[in-house]
Amino acid sequence: MQRRAAAVYVALFIIVGAGAYSLIATAEAPHVEFEDPTYELSSSDQFELGGQTYTVASISTMEQGGDHGGTATTVTQGAIQYTNESAQYAASFENNSTQTVDQQQWQVLVDRNGDDPTRLTFRESINQTAILEADPNVSTETVTQDSEEYVVRNGNELIPAAEYFPEPETQSYAEGDTLAYQGNTTTINTVTNESIQLVWTAPRTNTIDVGHNDNITVGDETYLAHFPSDSTLQLTQNFESYQQQKAAMERYQTQKNGLWGVSIASGLTVVFLIGFAYLPSRY
Repeated sequence: MQRRAAAVYVALFIIVGAGAYSLIATAEAPHVEFEDPTYELSSSDQFELGGQTYTVASISTMEQGGDHGGTATTVTQGAIQYTNESAQYAASFENNSTQTVDQQQWQVLVDRNGDDPTRLTFRESINQTAILEADPNVSTETVTQDSEEYVVRNGNELIPAAEYFPEPETQSYAEGDTLAYQGNTTTINTVTNESIQLVWTAPRTNTIDVGHNDNITVGDETYLAHFPSDSTLQLTQNFESYQQQKAAMERYQTQKNGLWGVSIASGLTVVFLIGFAYLPSRY
């Protein structure tokens, strides 16, 4: 009688467990999809927004996780680029520093007359080593005597360095003046006792990193970025639909976990019932 009753319960729990497992196996997992996105793009595609042209620079997939025996997941990501044709740039030169301007080296000298300087001088930086090495009649190094610097000619003749080396070229500027710097017409924006600041405009390429189901800002608009495949990017502003679909996916996962619990518990119960049924009777 004990084993017949156990057999009935075993059959019941097998049916329950099998039913739960069959629901897990046959249920279709919901996923996010948009039937009418604002933009559907592939790599190198372009779109225009607010008068600015944007280009899908890349769409790529990579594996994340998988370390220490874990399961790796494939993640799709991308990048959108656009060019600002009149981006603002700035550079700062410290006083008494050497800078390369218009393919020539200059020493930056701020005119410190007064508390609020507005003028400066670029003095040519003379490459003394190169000049000495090019002259076979002089030593390759200068010498100093009585605080004066000399060039040694023919082993014993001393020529004052100020007389030997050419007079440095100088160029004077004031706040608001322009000069050529890195191929751009550059304005001297401010002059202080410690430094000068240059400003100019030039093209700049900007990159917007795009993650799967992330919010991104393009121009003045915010979009949800979604990759339905490893070669397609969708941009949509249907945030309500995304939240609804995300909630449905979370409900599905919760229900699936519950069914797994029922299936596993039923299997364990079957094992225990069979074991108890075959325990030796005390009577």
